[in-house]
Amino acid sequence: MTVITDVNLKVLVMDPDFYSLHSINSFLAWDRRTRVTNLSESLEEMWHYIDHTPLAELPDVVLLEADHGGGVEQLYDTITHLNEVIPSVRVLCLGQDPLPDLVDTAARAQASGYFLKQEVRLQIAWAVVYAMDYDFVVTPGISRACQMLSNRRVFKAALLPEQRKFPELTHRIRQAMKLCVLDGLPAQLAADEMGISLHTIRGYVKEGYRILESYDETEYPVEMTPQERAFMRLTAFENNLPDAGDLPVLG
Repeated sequence: MTVITDVNLKVLVMDPDFYSLHSINSFLAWDRRTRVTNLSESLEEMWHYIDHTPLAELPDVVLLEADHGGGVEQLYDTITHLNEVIPSVRVLCLGQDPLPDLVDTAARAQASGYFLKQEVRLQIAWAVVYAMDYDFVVTPGISRACQMLSNRRVFKAALLPEQRKFPELTHRIRQAMKLCVLDGLPAQLAADEMGISLHTIRGYVKEGYRILESYDETEYPVEMTPQERAFMRLTAFENNLPDAGDLPVLG
């Protein structure tokens, strides 16, 4: 059984895109396993934070936007230096496009993964936690684009699992859950959006909670709200716990 409270990761996010930066922050905030300690819009801001932060408060994970990281050489230097100054840090690169040169560079510099933003989206927290158990992790688009690379870490990279499926969720229940849980709309606004009554949408959401719970044996903190639990279940991976025998040897 998965226990959510077993994981507590401090995360630094560096992304020059203001909206992307704060979207990632909001998605990570839903998941109690990830705690964002710093948002930086530039490498300069990131290094300033790291240089002025006590060792115990430095991040466990750095989410590093790679497309605008100054190219191959600077990306390599940035990841290498992060590994030097933060003991045991995991650097996970994010990008809009699957650029093999950058992926190869990230792997050579000992990053722990490379994700396309459009492929992780709401699942960013699950992706971060999943990556803790592997040497190098990629999203499907990265895997397809980098098949010709000779880099061993990229060739043997773990692939993020697919999003968990809930076949019992009907189209209307799924729509209600998206509006009320993922988008965070009040029930009345969600009801107006769907053209149904407040009573009906509350019924949809209640049934959605029941279906999600029936598919999940994860142990959540007792104080976690039904909406929090539903968000995590809707964004979870199909197989979010790797089998111990399948883990690659690190190093």
